[in-house]
Amino acid sequence: MNNLIKVVAVVVFFAFAKADSYAQNNTAYWQQHVDYKMEIDMDVNNYQYDGIQKLVYTNNSPDTLDKVFYHLYFNAFQPGSEMDVRSRNIADPDGRVKDRISKLKPDEIGFMRVNSLKQDGKPLQYEVAGTVLEVKLATPIAPGQSVTFDMDFKGQVPVQIRRSGRNNAEGVALSMTQWYPKMAEYDFEGWHAHPYIAREFHSVWGDFDVKITIDGDYTIGGTGYLQNNNEIGHGYQNEGVKPGKMKKGKLTWHFLAPNVHDFTWAADPDYIHDRLTADNGVELHFLYKRNPEIAENWKKLQPKTAELLTYFNEHVGEYPYKQYSVIQGGDGGMEYAMCTLITGERNFDSLFGVTAHEMAHTWFQFLLASNEAKHEWMDEGFTSYISSMAEDEIMNKNANNPVAGSYNGYYRLVASGFEQPQTTHADRYERNFAYGVAAYSKGSIFLSQLGYIIGKENLDKTLKKYFDDFAFKHPTPNDIKRTAEKVSGMQLDWYLQDWTQTTNTIDYAIKGVEEKDGKTEITLERIGLMPMPIDLYVKMGNKDESYYIPLRMMRAEKENPTPNVPRTQLEDWPWTNPTYTFTIDAPLSKIDALMIDPTGLMADINRENNMWKK
Repeated sequence: MNNLIKVVAVVVFFAFAKADSYAQNNTAYWQQHVDYKMEIDMDVNNYQYDGIQKLVYTNNSPDTLDKVFYHLYFNAFQPGSEMDVRSRNIADPDGRVKDRISKLKPDEIGFMRVNSLKQDGKPLQYEVAGTVLEVKLATPIAPGQSVTFDMDFKGQVPVQIRRSGRNNAEGVALSMTQWYPKMAEYDFEGWHAHPYIAREFHSVWGDFDVKITIDGDYTIGGTGYLQNNNEIGHGYQNEGVKPGKMKKGKLTWHFLAPNVHDFTWAADPDYIHDRLTADNGVELHFLYKRNPEIAENWKKLQPKTAELLTYFNEHVGEYPYKQYSVIQGGDGGMEYAMCTLITGERNFDSLFGVTAHEMAHTWFQFLLASNEAKHEWMDEGFTSYISSMAEDEIMNKNANNPVAGSYNGYYRLVASGFEQPQTTHADRYERNFAYGVAAYSKGSIFLSQLGYIIGKENLDKTLKKYFDDFAFKHPTPNDIKRTAEKVSGMQLDWYLQDWTQTTNTIDYAIKGVEEKDGKTEITLERIGLMPMPIDLYVKMGNKDESYYIPLRMMRAEKENPTPNVPRTQLEDWPWTNPTYTFTIDAPLSKIDALMIDPTGLMADINRENNMWKK
């Protein structure tokens, strides 16, 4: 090979090596940005509204985009939609939906129609495919470039069936969720233009400037800060100030919402509006129907909601907005930006419980904005965990395990044979039952059991660091795992993989206990495929001891979770070995009982074989 060829070969080699290195290590975080300006005029007689939307879209990705996608969620509420068909064919349909969509009349359906769409003034070609608008761009959007989309659209609010809609079962006139053409998220995985079938959402961070014109006797609550207090009555100002800017008996409400990824509102002519100042000056708003049967519970709820805010601030991270609203509406409970919609005709425990759960979602999904469609367990599960802990403390329940209900739900799912991995897309579960347990119960156990593995103190630190590092971003499962690794010093890839990506189960047993040469030999057995570290407690008369067997793959150990009980740390247990034998320096006659994990935090599917008694 002559020198020139050698030089060329070296240059080509390093060029390919550099490109390959870039491809494998292109991990710098980025996320898209949207700024919405919207004006809508609502007709409360036919539940239709006309809308104008100006959307400034900034492409922070390294990719040039030649198309964009919008969600048109209200189109799901039409006979023959994907949501309708799926609900009528799934083995265990949601009782709120069933076949109701198929029976909607033309004046009862939901729709979202795009009348015109332009990119920087140029008309665009687009196609509606169910709940997704596919848009071919006039000019590609280069990395770092911002463009403006101008849209004229019309919507019809469906009869309330799922989350959104008009005249819900409790008589709330308008629950306006996912009500506008909404830009789909584009991230390191590409476009997330999934159809709206039943589940939840994944959205782009940005600022919202929204004006809603509606009949003057309606009160609105929801996302954002009201800008024209002096022109609005309904409890948003001091009494005696007359409403202004009326338009044929209508009033325009102007809201600004900074750095959110959704905008929601509800409206009713019969709302009571209460306010309470909580932690850090955050103003809590409560909007509920003028119904004497529920008034007492809603009044009682208000100071408890302030306590919830304090709990979540202390145990996860500080709420960054100036207000939060709890609003009667919807069909159960659902989280949104700076607010929640909940049904309100409940006993107090239920009302407090749903508020605790939905408010906790502000941290797990609305600030730590994971993709609910792909990683539903990260928002529903983490929310279930932290809200259960909050309820236990605030209501002085003092439960041994505040998330015990999650474990019981998980055990029922395993026994049913319907379990699917948590990596299953939220819409792709064969049964709603399997989705619910995987998302809520098994997701909650992910954190509770993580505390068993790394220690409760490290779990608490992990949640706070997770918030500090990933608030206002779109964290993935790897991010919570890596956060826990950094806090604890343990290797946890095995935990994330087995628990979330498989249906492997945990089942450890005390296989044998016998005396040898005046000592007691104990053999433990791993029956399930998923490995775990083991805490074994030994009772000898009035004396308790514990034995800790780390899992070799962890490459580290946790602190003694019960410092008042002497602990012996044994050799690591390699996951490949089905049995593990060790010796206690005491005759069998002195041992009264042995128990694997008496806390119940390890989700062992057969706890009957975890105990040995004399």
